[in-house]
Amino acid sequence: MTFTWTDLMTIDLAKLNEAATEWKTAAEELAELHGTVRDGLVKKSEAARWEGANATVTREFVRSAAKEVDDLQREARSIHAVLADAHAELTRIQKRAKELADEARQGDPAHFPEPDPGLVVSDAGGGKVRVESSVCDAKGPSRRTEDMVRWYADTLTGLVTHAAEVDAAVTRALRASHGADPYDAGHAEYTSLDQDQLPRAMKLAALGGDAKPAQQAELRRLWQSLSPDARAQLWTAHRGDLLAAGLLNPSVKQVAPDRGSGKHGSEDPDWDDWGTRMKMQGLVVFADGGDMNDAARHMKHYLDDTGTPMRLPVDRMLTDDDDFQNHVKHRHLLPHEAQWREQALAEYERNGGRAVVLPVETPNEDYSFSQMTDPNWFYAVGSARSNVTGVVTVVPGAGGQPKVGLDYQVNVWDRYNWDEGKGVHIWSLDIPDGEPGRQHKVGLAQEFNMAGSGSVKHYELGNGAAVPAPHDPGRAGGRSDPGRHARDGGGEIDR
Repeated sequence: MTFTWTDLMTIDLAKLNEAATEWKTAAEELAELHGTVRDGLVKKSEAARWEGANATVTREFVRSAAKEVDDLQREARSIHAVLADAHAELTRIQKRAKELADEARQGDPAHFPEPDPGLVVSDAGGGKVRVESSVCDAKGPSRRTEDMVRWYADTLTGLVTHAAEVDAAVTRALRASHGADPYDAGHAEYTSLDQDQLPRAMKLAALGGDAKPAQQAELRRLWQSLSPDARAQLWTAHRGDLLAAGLLNPSVKQVAPDRGSGKHGSEDPDWDDWGTRMKMQGLVVFADGGDMNDAARHMKHYLDDTGTPMRLPVDRMLTDDDDFQNHVKHRHLLPHEAQWREQALAEYERNGGRAVVLPVETPNEDYSFSQMTDPNWFYAVGSARSNVTGVVTVVPGAGGQPKVGLDYQVNVWDRYNWDEGKGVHIWSLDIPDGEPGRQHKVGLAQEFNMAGSGSVKHYELGNGAAVPAPHDPGRAGGRSDPGRHARDGGGEIDR
């Protein structure tokens, strides 16, 4: 039977918690009974001065009874641990699912320049979630709304899959705890679901960069489910593999900032459109010759009319633009450091001073490149969304003092479009507002998504260490790198 959206929304978590509590009580009572049997019957049986066949049989019976009580107590304790873990996990997943579904239904009436419409969330069956716009847009399809629909559908479906995986892990653990013989207790013993989930996570992590998208997604879900202690074991064993498998990929919304230019190829081009295309092709050559290589590359890719995504070289963006570096430092890192450190140290203490790992992620933040100080990225990207994803680690340090470190990467994304109100004014070339975007509508160019992540950086939290400088990529991507356009997906510049 497939776990569905309806199943996730209707899980009776109160009953699950009640069951976990009852098994906890049973484990405590059985522990008390075992103590009575061990300290009473067994001791008296072993100390009794009697011999013969009856004595031998009786002693063995008492020992067997004591062992069975101990086995029952351990099985009850194991079942309680599994059910308690399941309750915590499913509570977190259901709560997140309800929050996102409510958020989708409400939309964002305050979004500028146009409000985000409310979305309809429903069960599509087969473990999938259907999300649709609640309004018919008279202006045609909005790229932003389409992105919102896709993000909510994918994210909510991912939560259903996560809940199904937790349910399957619980089933396996309960079966292993109980065993196949209803008259014989004392089989596999669980202290948490980590014992079921960690081996699977280790196996997926070992794939590294060879992990397929579905395996990467499962690995990220397991990463969220594992305890801080189990995450530390996984991180220690497979740090490089985890990074190669996309563990730090952002989970926040990556959607177009606006509706875009409309439907691609919805109108026929006229002579003015062909004239605009020639001017934009000339602008590509001038921009590349004027050290605005990325602006040229992106406009070239737009005019290539493929619509395929492009990778953003985030390290170079950070290196090129000091203000962007400061944006990351003051919007994504410094405001969160104290909270991250405090949470990680609390988990470290709860874990008895053993290593722990916590995943962290910051919200979306917009950043606009300046035409005056960085015309290359101003024309290549304009305004982009960014966030930071990372891992906070706490390990025992010298003198018993814990060391708190942060491994993080900067993520940037945007959609290359020339919607209404956008034109180009560079040197003597002037392309009026609206004309570059019309190239998309008449099918001579095509908007595309841009996204990328910087190199993973590390520094210690709480000891006054400075935020590390971004990785300097050197000549790669610059004008002296002859293969930059083909490598990054933009082709060679037409001359």
